[in-house]
Amino acid sequence: MIPNHKQFIEAIKEKKKVCLQFYSKADSGVIDLVCAPMDYGLGAGIQDGVNRYWLWDYTSNTGTHTLGLLPEQVLDIRVLGEVFDPVQIEVPAPQWSIPREWVRSPDLTTTQRNAQV
Repeated sequence: MIPNHKQFIEAIKEKKKVCLQFYSKADSGVIDLVCAPMDYGLGAGIQDGVNRYWLWDYTSNTGTHTLGLLPEQVLDIRVLGEVFDPVQIEVPAPQWSIPREWVRSPDLTTTQRNAQV
């Protein structure tokens, strides 16, 4: 776990965005992003048994917005004052490892959600 793990978990529960600094293996360098914290736990389909920090990257242009980072990749996470809306995070309703009170509308399609904005 990272030193400010407790703050990460609180950010999930309070729906607060975080400023993430991490080591990107793909880019061989340090990256800073503003993300929505999603979960801490095992990832679906990953068989190594290692918990990861799961975040939503608003700026991704690689086709997926989900980041799953090993604790040693995370250099810093700071909780920001800005609140995020879980409805904007377009992931199927998973079994979260960290309990939270996120209200979602799983019956709405992405198009229907976008039309409501």
